[in-house]
Amino acid sequence: MKPPPFHYHDPRSLDQALALLASRDNAKLLAGGQSLMPMLNMRFAQPDDIIDLNRIEELSFVRHTEGGRIEIGAMTRQRELADAAVIHDRCPLMCEALRHVGHRATRNRGTIGGSLCHLDPAAELPVVAMALDATVHVQSRRGARTLAMAEFPAFYMTPAIEPDEIVTKISFEPWPAGHGAAFVEFARRHGDFAVVAVAVLLELGGDGAIHRASVVLGGVGPGPLRCAAVEAAVTGSRGGSAFQEAAATCGEIDAMEDVHASSAYRRHLAEVLTHRALDTAFTRAGGERAS
Repeated sequence: MKPPPFHYHDPRSLDQALALLASRDNAKLLAGGQSLMPMLNMRFAQPDDIIDLNRIEELSFVRHTEGGRIEIGAMTRQRELADAAVIHDRCPLMCEALRHVGHRATRNRGTIGGSLCHLDPAAELPVVAMALDATVHVQSRRGARTLAMAEFPAFYMTPAIEPDEIVTKISFEPWPAGHGAAFVEFARRHGDFAVVAVAVLLELGGDGAIHRASVVLGGVGPGPLRCAAVEAAVTGSRGGSAFQEAAATCGEIDAMEDVHASSAYRRHLAEVLTHRALDTAFTRAGGERAS
């Protein structure tokens, strides 16, 4: 199939892109195009204008700020993220998750901003951003603002941004050195969207017990699901039966059902994969299991 007719725009700065977006009533932003182009070809999206962000160099960067946060420009390619030293050293969760994103050709073009804004329920990077408590920075001609990642999903495949706003970057405070991270997913084939994915971050105290935890599920609902019950159950523990009991709470979630999996199967996967991710993250943090 072929896309519907549209007007193509090729801005070279963020200001130019914002001006174009503000003046068009039915426009779509083109980032990596790994989701938008198929949607155009299948006529799921029929914009009057396409605004290409690929030549806006100010939106592509990975940097460690003086305040200790990591900032990633919205147009940073997924392959660039995986190769960035600061991500490799300070955010192993993202590196591990990126290995599950499509294939190398996909990651060469796909961007972190595009993945967040497309907000597919099974996409890996929104799950990681939620686990990291990331902040999403957006801008329009009216000004700039920030959203906590927990507030970013509005509903199914729809971010909580206005039609004239562009995501410019995400930022987050990396977890301290020595923390444990694990990203586990089940997909029908490598490179497919996950049926269920789990991101886990654990930080141990001096006594070897968990004193901070972040657990997020992907693929089970319209957006990434923060598992507060699991986090509370493992905090203060040293693994062992605590992980099994915590993971069992995933069997009670309200999981979606579609052609790929039933809600019951997704709940089963969520429980099994959460237990596996907790074990892996705890071991990577240097934890010794309780007898």
